[in-house]
Order: sequence, then structure tokens, then C-alpha cells
Amino acid sequence: MRVRKLTFAALAVAAGLSLTACQNGEDDLGQSAPSSAAGASSTSGGSGSGGSGGSEQDDAKDSGRQGTAAGTGSDANSKVGKCRTDELEITASDSTVGGDTDGTVAVQLKNGGGRDCVLSGYAGVDLKTSAGSLSAERTGEKATPMTLKDGKSVYFGITYPMNESGGSGVRITGLVVTPPDETKSVTLDWPGAATLPVTDGSGSQVKVGPMGSAGQGEG
Repeated sequence: MRVRKLTFAALAVAAGLSLTACQNGEDDLGQSAPSSAAGASSTSGGSGSGGSGGSEQDDAKDSGRQGTAAGTGSDANSKVGKCRTDELEITASDSTVGGDTDGTVAVQLKNGGGRDCVLSGYAGVDLKTSAGSLSAERTGEKATPMTLKDGKSVYFGITYPMNESGGSGVRITGLVVTPPDETKSVTLDWPGAATLPVTDGSGSQVKVGPMGSAGQGEG
């Protein structure tokens, strides 16, 4: 009987210890679980906030890059303005070739405006003569618009009949040139023959070609 009582007592003590251990475990689990969950929630929130901020910064950077590219494209596609008289250095020289029946004067237009500009069509040409102003007629050649680079030149030609009549003819005193699509003119010394033959006045005997018609091209 004593042995059984000791055995029962031992079992009772073991059961008590086991129950106490289970209760402590539950308490430990109950306390640690909320702490772990709170930590995970905080980490997730921080990560989410940081991810969103990074995305917004990247979007802002991308937006800035796109804005710069659009501005560059807009500048690149802007139209080139026409050449103004004040931007052009205009000179004239005798370009008559020996043996030709007509005389030729080449007019040079050099772009000194600090920008590229467009020339299109024919220049206006008038000769000052002892008999009054004489306007040149267009040759009718096709005139193609061109972009004249800053610092570059283009030429056009003026042709006129040589005075071989033996008479005094009509004396030429000056050359007036008006660039295409402009109203402001420049007056130059006439570099060609001194006189024109006298005519009956039916049409102009002086002809002007379009830009690039003098043979020198762009230079």
C-alpha cells in the first residue's frame, strides 16, 4: 500500500508540472505572437511607403527627361526664318566671259546674320541709268527655296546686251538689289559695261536669274 501511495503521489506531481509547463508555454506564445505580428506590420508599412516614394521620384525624373526631350524636338522642328536685307552682305562683280554676246554680272548674297535663313525665288534688280530706272525681267527659270547657312553665300546672275552700236548708248550709274520677299534695297556700284545699247523700249533688255543661277553655287 505504501508503494502505491508513493507512485500515485509521483504521478500527481508529474501531472502538476506538466500542466504548469503547458500554461507557461501558452503564456509565452500569447505574448510573443502579437509582438511578431506588430513587427511584420511595421516593416511592411515602411517598405510600402518607401516603395511608393521611390516610384514617385522615378516618375518625376522620367517626366523631367520627357519634358527636356520634347523641348529639344520642338526647337529642332521650328521653322527657319527668311533672310532679311540687313542680315545679308550683298556685292556684285563682273562675270562676263570673253566671246559672249551678252554681259554678265554676278551678285553675291552672304549670310552674316548669325543664323540660318531661307531665300526663295528671285531678287528684285533695277539699273540706274542716264535715262531713268530700268527694271530687270525674270528669266523664268525654276526658283527653288534654299536654306542659306550662316556665313555662307549664294549667287544669282544678271545678263544684259553689250553696246556694240558704236554710239554712246545709255549710261549705267548704279545697281539696286532687293532680296527675295523683302522691301528694303541696297544700292551698289555697277561692275559691268558702262553702257547699254539704245532700244525702242519694247520690254527690258536686262534679265535676272533665280538664286544659284550665276554658276558659283553656294560658297
